[in-house]
Amino acid sequence: MTRMTIEQAIHQALAEEMLRDERVILMGEGVATKRRDLVQDFGAARVRNTPLAEAVIAGTAVGAAASGLRPVVDLLFAPFLAYAMDALVNSAGKLRYLSGGQFDFPLVAMSMTGSGWCVGAQHNHNLEAMFAHAPGLKVVMPSTAADCKGLLKAAIRDDDPVLFFSDLALLHQEGDVPDTADHLVPLGQAAVRRMGNDVTLVGYAKTVEVCLQAAAQLQAQGIAAEVIDLRTLKPLDEATLLNSLRKTGRLVVVTEASGLCGLAAELAALAATRAFDALRAPVVRLTGPDAPAASSWVLEQAALPSVEAVVQAVRGMLAEAAAGREALAAS
Repeated sequence: MTRMTIEQAIHQALAEEMLRDERVILMGEGVATKRRDLVQDFGAARVRNTPLAEAVIAGTAVGAAASGLRPVVDLLFAPFLAYAMDALVNSAGKLRYLSGGQFDFPLVAMSMTGSGWCVGAQHNHNLEAMFAHAPGLKVVMPSTAADCKGLLKAAIRDDDPVLFFSDLALLHQEGDVPDTADHLVPLGQAAVRRMGNDVTLVGYAKTVEVCLQAAAQLQAQGIAAEVIDLRTLKPLDEATLLNSLRKTGRLVVVTEASGLCGLAAELAALAATRAFDALRAPVVRLTGPDAPAASSWVLEQAALPSVEAVVQAVRGMLAEAAAGREALAAS
C-alpha cells in the first residue's frame, strides 16, 4: 500500500493503463502541460493538449474509439460537459446499438464536479444524473483514492463509454492505494463502508464521509447506521442497497446534486417498488437545492447536506416510529 491523494491515484491509473495498452491515449485541455511525465514516457502522439472546445474533444474521442483506440479525455469541469453532450449522448452512447454491435466505444470522459473550491456556477454543477439517464453510458463517482485508481483503470478497460467524475473537494484527500498494477474495482459494485441494523445511509463522492460522520454520532446515541458508498451510479448496484434495506427497514439518501429527477429519487423509487414490505418509515432524501452553485464559501456550504441534517433525519424517523407504537398501545 502507498499513501497518496486522489489526484495522484488518478495519475497513477493513467500511467499504468497507458503502459499496459498502447491503444490508450489521453487528450484534453492542458493534459500534456499538467502531466509532463506522461508525455516523456509515452510521447506527444499519445498525450495531447487540445483547444478549449469540448465538442471537438469529445467528437474526436468517439472517432478514435470507433477506430480501435481507447481514448481518455479530460474535459475539466462538469458543466463543460454540456458542450460535449451531442458526442457523448448521441454518438458514444448510441452507436454500438445503431451499428448492430459492430463497434465498441471504449471511451472515458473525465471531469471535476462538486463544491469545495468556490469556483461558482459555471464550474460547479453536479450533472451525474443527467448522464446516468442517457442510454449506453456508464457513470462513476468514487470517494476514496483506492477506488479512484481501481475504477478509472476498470473504466479504461471497459468497452463502453464511461463518465468519470472526480469530486473537487476530495482531490487532495489522501488514502491507502494498492501498489499492484492489477488493482481494479469492478464497475457496478457498491461498497458497504460501515455495518448497521437500524438505518441505511447511502451516498457517493463527498457525501459518503458525511454519512460516516453521521453514523459515528448516531452510534454514540445507540443507533447503528449502515453506510453504503455507491461508487458507480450506472450500472447501479441494486442488490447491495436492497439487501441493506431489507435488514434496516429505513433509508436516507444523501447527495450533493439537486433532488429533482436525481439519484436520490431513483433510489427512493427502487426502495418503494422492490422493498416496500421491508420499509418501516418513508424514505428520506437529503440533497442539494434546485439552484446554481454559489461562489461564496458560506453560501456554497449552506447548500450541502450536512452531518447534522443526516442525524436529525434518522432521529426523526425513529421518533415517529416510537410515537406510532405508543399511540397504538394507548388505543
